[in-house]
Amino acid sequence: MAFHLSVGGFVEGDPIPRRFSCDGENTSPSLQWSGEPKATQSFALIMDDPDAPAGTWNHWLVWDISACVHSFAEGDAGSARKFGRNDFGKPAYGGPCPPRGKGAHRYFFRLFALDVPSLGLPPEIDRSLLDEALRGHVIAEPEYMGRYERRG
Repeated sequence: MAFHLSVGGFVEGDPIPRRFSCDGENTSPSLQWSGEPKATQSFALIMDDPDAPAGTWNHWLVWDISACVHSFAEGDAGSARKFGRNDFGKPAYGGPCPPRGKGAHRYFFRLFALDVPSLGLPPEIDRSLLDEALRGHVIAEPEYMGRYERRG
């Protein structure tokens, strides 16, 4: 069985519903995954926008997700997990919010199966420190992409 990630509320590659964006409730979507490698000891998650004008914009950084967990409910605050500081400056989910009238941006949800039970990181770090901690520990990485556009 292949390691698979799905995001609730939209089909991969399709528009992300407004409720998950800064124009709506800014609620995180549900996520489900299965088929991770047997050696998986924990998971990490990154949601980002590589189409942002200033370079990749980080919307959601989560790590130390137990290997027993295989889903997040919609709007799950994840009290048992560690959150990094997104590029909005908050240790939380930050929904799609591209500049108005500049076309659709792509948003990638990447789930990392890790060979360690914890990355040993404090909460509220930034993406560069998370990337450094992930190095050498990722054993599989599915992704799921959606698009969002703000008009006018």
